[in-house]
Amino acid sequence: MRESSPRTAPCTIVCVHGAGGGGWEWAIWARVFAARGHGVIAPDLQPAAAGLAATRYADYLEQVVQWCRGVGAPLALLGASLGGSLALAAAETAGAQALILVNPLVPRAPRPQPRPAVIPWGRERSLGGTRRAMADADDAACVYAFRRWRDESGAVLDEAEAAAATAPPCATLVLAGERDEDVPPPLSRALAIRLDADFERVAGAGHLGPLFGRGAASVAERAADWLEHRRLASHDGAAGAI
Repeated sequence: MRESSPRTAPCTIVCVHGAGGGGWEWAIWARVFAARGHGVIAPDLQPAAAGLAATRYADYLEQVVQWCRGVGAPLALLGASLGGSLALAAAETAGAQALILVNPLVPRAPRPQPRPAVIPWGRERSLGGTRRAMADADDAACVYAFRRWRDESGAVLDEAEAAAATAPPCATLVLAGERDEDVPPPLSRALAIRLDADFERVAGAGHLGPLFGRGAASVAERAADWLEHRRLASHDGAAGAI
């Protein structure tokens, strides 16, 4: 990868968090991208006015599109897990010029039974469960996440897994945790092929590892390198300005 260049103007990076989380998930990545001069916004997805049980995928998707409006170009979208599905779905409408998906939820066969209306990840959280889910993170990261988990809409997750994955008209990178049991790497790899995207496995990382693991800053640096390389290549004459 080529280093950041004066010829590549900073991007505005819109970060979309995963289910049961918040914009705080992107704290490490935000520092890395901001240090390179990029603007970063990482809001929290909000439940529908009728409450979390009534919240649907389309409610979150509209929020992501709204975040992107008025932030200025060039715009890059980052999404993790559920946020990856939302970022992919929003990319064309939002006018994203680059897209980075981290262990994104992918289309898959319907579950035998729908999820409960509200998944109590916040109400029933435990530090032990957080440590198991974040085996590649240190204790400080586990405590940080444990204090912030929130409940989630089951319907949103069911709809995300039923959503079609259409290739966006922009450069795309899919990052897959090598030890991800929620979205196994072969599913992420298949998605990358379907999207004609670049693909990278993150060694030793679980589902949450690329954002919280001990190597999270390094993963973010590689993602920033990819973004700047892609934009520089386009500036130098590749098709499809980024």
